[in-house]
Amino acid sequence: MAYAATIGFFDGVHKGHRFLLDQLQQVAAKYALKAAVLTLDEHPQSVLSGLQKLLLNTPEERTELLKKTGIDEIFIFHFDVIRQLTAEEFMRLIRERCDVQVLLMGYDHQFGSDRLTDFADYDALAAKVGLKLIPVTQAPDGAVSSSKIRKALLAGDMLRANTMLGYSYRLDGTVVHGNGVGHTIGFPTANIQPDPRKLIPGSGVYAAYASVIGNPATYKALVNIGTNPTVGNDHLTIEAYLIDYQGEELYGNSLSLRFEQRIRSEHKFNSLDELKVQIHADLLTVSNL
Repeated sequence: MAYAATIGFFDGVHKGHRFLLDQLQQVAAKYALKAAVLTLDEHPQSVLSGLQKLLLNTPEERTELLKKTGIDEIFIFHFDVIRQLTAEEFMRLIRERCDVQVLLMGYDHQFGSDRLTDFADYDALAAKVGLKLIPVTQAPDGAVSSSKIRKALLAGDMLRANTMLGYSYRLDGTVVHGNGVGHTIGFPTANIQPDPRKLIPGSGVYAAYASVIGNPATYKALVNIGTNPTVGNDHLTIEAYLIDYQGEELYGNSLSLRFEQRIRSEHKFNSLDELKVQIHADLLTVSNL
């Protein structure tokens, strides 16, 4: 199977990525090839720094989103292996092992341990190994990037983040036991423990949609991210109250949250009664969205 391919980590598989992947599929069709993505198992910054970079997608979510774009194949490389290769060695690798015949590449994109800077240099090496190199058309004004989306999420600007993503930001996690205060005040919440690699939006109260993974039912949800200062938590929690949920206990299930909008920041209330009044107001806000 022969391919036209492009290179990237594709964290978020956001609108900017899909602009590129649309071009890739057009190029693949022109040359009667399948479309492939060349990507990495870990973010380069995580490998180079030794610290986990918080990501917009888990590897499984990224693969799912890439497949939804219509890409035919995903080739995953270990960064520690390919970082040692020169540009020519890498292009020879993808030509011989993956049967990549056309490579879509941006003018400002770099790969290879020799850190070439000119497109013409890459083009000459590509011809040497039997690879056709095609420059990427520049993205529209106001280019989207994963770093811009991370910044918006950390600021709680969910509307901006979702606009750049092209979908609602997702956070999945196993439902674990919390402090039980929600049950005490009449609003039982599902306390979720997400994948540690995922970026958690900034503290605040959010309108979201929730579903138990494996169950098609979806519920509007009120989600609090923070330390719950009214009850004196000393650690960050993610708690979701599923509006109109009448099912069984959720402990041990996997819950998927899709964030729509932050409705307010987190506050410390003088009493649980004040907190209950605010929750009623928050639920009304969420229900009316």
